[in-house]
Amino acid sequence: MEESRFTTQMGDPDEFVKLIDVVKIFGETVAVKSVNLSVRRNEIFALLGSSGSGKSTLLRMLAGFEQPTSGQILLDGVDISLVPPYKRPVNMMFQSYALFPHMTVEANVAFGLKQEGVDKQEIHDRVFEALDLVQMAGYARRKPSQLSGGQQQRVALARSLVKRPKLLLLDEPMSALDKQIREKTQIELVKILDSVGVTCIMVTHDQEEAMTMAHRLAVMTDGRIIQSGTPHEVYTFPNSQFVASFIGSTNIFTGTIVVDEPDHVVIESDELMRPMYVNHGVSEPLGMEVYISIRPEQIRVLRDQPEDETNVGHGMVTHVAWMGSYLRYQIRLDAGKIIEASVPNSRIGQDEPPGIDDEVYITWGPDSGTVLPS
Repeated sequence: MEESRFTTQMGDPDEFVKLIDVVKIFGETVAVKSVNLSVRRNEIFALLGSSGSGKSTLLRMLAGFEQPTSGQILLDGVDISLVPPYKRPVNMMFQSYALFPHMTVEANVAFGLKQEGVDKQEIHDRVFEALDLVQMAGYARRKPSQLSGGQQQRVALARSLVKRPKLLLLDEPMSALDKQIREKTQIELVKILDSVGVTCIMVTHDQEEAMTMAHRLAVMTDGRIIQSGTPHEVYTFPNSQFVASFIGSTNIFTGTIVVDEPDHVVIESDELMRPMYVNHGVSEPLGMEVYISIRPEQIRVLRDQPEDETNVGHGMVTHVAWMGSYLRYQIRLDAGKIIEASVPNSRIGQDEPPGIDDEVYITWGPDSGTVLPS
C-alpha cells in the first residue's frame, strides 16, 4: 500500500502508542486502574485477560468510544484522549465483523472511503488493493451470507485496512471461527499485518491466540496490567501465580528457601521427596515461603527412581490422556498433590508408557522452575 497522511512519523517508534496513568471509572466501578503502556510502531500487541479484566474498556478508549476519566492516550506523539472516533486515524475490527448483509464484499470495503468522499477511481483501486491483500478479490460481487466465517473475517480486515489507519484495533478477532479455521487464520492474519506494516492492538481471552499472533502481550486482571513482554518471556518467566496459571498450564509447588546464592536457590517442600533446585537466585531471606512454577512439558515421568539429588517426586498415575503428539498425565504425589505432566511420544520410544495406577517418579532440570513470591 502507498503511504497516506496517517503514516507520517512524528513520535518515538518505541512509544508509537503510549498510555500514561490511564484510569476509567463507571459509577462506583474502577474498570481501568492507572495503566501505563507503550506499543511500538508496526507491532502486533495483545491485551490478554479474562472477562472483567479491563482489556475491552482499554480498547474502547483507544478507539475513542470511551474517554479516560484521567490520564493520557498518545498516538505517534499526539494526545488523542479526547479526540472523537471519526477524527482518529484508528480503525477497529469488531468481534462480529459488522458487515452490511445487503451489500457486496466490494461495497462493504468501499463504504468508509465513500463516506469520506474519496474519488471513485481511487476507491476502486484501494478496495481491490485491500481485497488482493487478503486474497478475496475474486469474491467482490458476493454478499456476506455467501461467505464462510473465515472469508467474512478477511473482508472485515480489508475494510479496516483500506482506510490505511495508523492503528488497527482487533476485538476478539477469531472468536467466531471454529478451532481448525481459527488456527490457520491466525497465521494468515499475522502475515498480512506484517506485510502492511500497520501497528495493531488486539484484545483476546485466548492465551494460545495471543501467544501465536502477538509480538508482545500484556496480561490484565482487575483493571491492571500485571505483566508484559514477549510471549516467550511471559510464559517462561511469569512474575506471579496468576500469570503462571493464566498463560498455559502449570504446577505450583510450595516450599521454603534453605539456600539462596546468586546462581541458584534450594527450596525444601513437603510435597516432594527431595529439595527443589533452581539455577537462579531470588535475593530473599532464608526460611521465606515461596512458590515454584513447573510447566507440564518440563516434567519427566519415570518408572525407576532417578539418581538426582533434587527435583524428584514420587506418586501414582491417576489419569492418562492420549493427545496425539504427547501423553498428558495426572499424577497424585505421595503428599496428596495432583500434578500434570506432558510427555512427548518421541520421549517414550518403544517402551510401554506408565498407565493408570502405576507408581512413577517425576523429575525436572534445574533450569525448568520459576520461583514466585508467596
